[in-house]
Amino acid sequence: MKKIGSLSIIFPFLNDEATVTRQIICAYAIGKKVTNSLEVIALHGGNSKDKTYKKIKEMKLIYPSLIIVNKQNNTKGYSVIKYGFNKATKDWIFYTDGDAQYHLEEDLPKLIKKQMETGASIINGYKIRRHDKLLRILLGNVYRILARVIFKLPIRDVDCDFRLIKKTLLDKINFESHGSSILPELIKKLESVGGVFAEIPVGHYTRTYGKSNYKLLDLIKEKILGDIKLYFLLKKKKLI
Repeated sequence: MKKIGSLSIIFPFLNDEATVTRQIICAYAIGKKVTNSLEVIALHGGNSKDKTYKKIKEMKLIYPSLIIVNKQNNTKGYSVIKYGFNKATKDWIFYTDGDAQYHLEEDLPKLIKKQMETGASIINGYKIRRHDKLLRILLGNVYRILARVIFKLPIRDVDCDFRLIKKTLLDKINFESHGSSILPELIKKLESVGGVFAEIPVGHYTRTYGKSNYKLLDLIKEKILGDIKLYFLLKKKKLI
């Protein structure tokens, strides 16, 4: 396949001690196959209760070019990803979670191929089959449908954190949400600055280490409160 011009790969890590090594090794291995200008960014997204940050620093010894962003005192939840976006310097930015429930070695080349076929500026994955506990899957499916309707989203799976985004679009965006509400905000604001979307199905795998950083009730509360605030914010800006 043809290589993309330049690429930043970002992982937000939190309580991901056992998957840091895997993700960073995969990023360098597959990244060098899809671009001649690569940077990998390890974003430590909070006060991990395990040895996540130690593992990140160990990987820096193996890959001196690895960029570390330490937001150990982060109190804004998943919106910490904006600091990874701000640090990235390449023409294209890809990010996925550090827990390895998505496999970039399998699906990142597919995102790039789709971009080259369509010319789209945002290529978004959607989960073929979600591998989580049943209640989380059911609630996730309900949220996916409601979010798409309420926010008039141009994609089917806003919670699929497997995205390739043109940096010039991200440079035009100021993020205002906290927590997971940054995801619908990201999509709506990319759309507002002229983003063109394409989608592909991607694999989603059983967690091999630890557990979600969100308790289910806390996640529901965060999404409801955060998305209500986001709705009125976007409404005021005439983005929905």
